[in-house]
Amino acid sequence: LRRALKINEKNLGPDHPDVGTVLGHLGRRYGDDGKYAKAKPLLRRALEIDDKALGPDHPDVAVDLNNLGDLYNSMGEYAKAEPMLRRALEIRLKAFGPNNPEVATSLSNLGLLYINIGNYAKAESLLKRALEIKELRLGPDDLVLADDLSHLGDLHRVRGNYVKAETLYKRALAIWETNLGLDHPSTATSLNNLGLLYNETGDYMQAEPLLKRALEIEEKTL
Repeated sequence: LRRALKINEKNLGPDHPDVGTVLGHLGRRYGDDGKYAKAKPLLRRALEIDDKALGPDHPDVAVDLNNLGDLYNSMGEYAKAEPMLRRALEIRLKAFGPNNPEVATSLSNLGLLYINIGNYAKAESLLKRALEIKELRLGPDDLVLADDLSHLGDLHRVRGNYVKAETLYKRALAIWETNLGLDHPSTATSLNNLGLLYNETGDYMQAEPLLKRALEIEEKTL
């Protein structure tokens, strides 16, 4: 990606939208790796380029806002994250309509932010709407649904709604196992979530094999 960035800057100029795209991908990668100090200036530069070249209501600007808002959310800078994620949602709603997967992504990201803030009512509403859109457009067993199901499960678990949490965790686990296999790290995370839920409710007989299996998968993939 760094080589692609240099080539694009040389051939197209430093303010071309293609340069912004590569900056966004590179910043996102650093963010995913927890290298926030490296990610932030790249994502901010991508936003500046696209906003100037494409206009403030372009869908690519929504991508940049979403990436930067996500980063701030991961860094715990929620006051900075919220307006960016809300603006990304507004742009996508205007550009694509209410039932588009890109809109669902924005709803999911805002939902995660509100979980972190502790506004569980808002978070639940947004995550449920995101899930509805994805189910409508992609079907009930698509891999994309698993994260939203898991996050909704987390939300109900925190609020003590263990029956709802169990149903959501089980569905997420089934999707991950079907799409990624029995030994994938995401399957391990889902097994761990379900095992911890049973542990919290005192159902140790169900918790133990799930937590053991999650640990075995994690040890294999290290």
